[in-house]
Amino acid sequence: MPTLVLLRHGQSLWNLEKRFTGWVDIDLTAAGEAEAVRAGELIEAADIALDRCFASVLTRAIRTADLALARADQLWIPLEKSWRLNERHYGGLTGRTHAEVAAEVGDAQVQTWRRSYDVPPPPLKPGGRHDFSADRRYAGEPIPATESLKTTLQRVLPHWNGVIAPQLAAGERVLVAAHGNSLRAIVKHLFSVADDVITGIEIPTGNPLLVSLDDGLRPTAARYLDEARAQPLPALAVAGGS
Repeated sequence: MPTLVLLRHGQSLWNLEKRFTGWVDIDLTAAGEAEAVRAGELIEAADIALDRCFASVLTRAIRTADLALARADQLWIPLEKSWRLNERHYGGLTGRTHAEVAAEVGDAQVQTWRRSYDVPPPPLKPGGRHDFSADRRYAGEPIPATESLKTTLQRVLPHWNGVIAPQLAAGERVLVAAHGNSLRAIVKHLFSVADDVITGIEIPTGNPLLVSLDDGLRPTAARYLDEARAQPLPALAVAGGS
């Protein structure tokens, strides 16, 4: 049966500083590295033999995948990277701290931008410090100026449907190492989560989410490998799920 492991990258330097990171290529903290290694220990302890890994093109996700796979003695499996698995683009909030933005617009507006399903932050102005148009990782790609979770899902879905899902349908055991919002987008799609419910779903850093799938790629079971750091999961749409 197809097996999927979703892994949010370990703590990054800007996670620690409570900055809106988005597409900025920020590395892991020492604690984030430890989370990634711990994820590998959990994968090994659960006896999960992976066939393939997918990651974003951002260092924090790639290094999380590498550290976890190395610890699980599976660093040799293919690792494919795509910008479509990047974190949500935070537009004009990029690089700013939550506190700075809240001081300008208020906590309620910050929460709306952070947690709503379809309200994006103001767009990123072209030509600034975090303008990604000259980054060759995105050459020829439709770079957004801002994203909501809804548009993040729209960006992730072509890669899911065209690349990841076919590998799962072929029976492969797949690890996706990505980001809080790109993984929330996958969870919304897989579990058919309502728009007003996905806003309350949180993906913890460095805690592998193991999802068993049927032949139609519908979840039949799901659990975090580290139960002590688990977050609530959406209900499965199949009878007998847990």
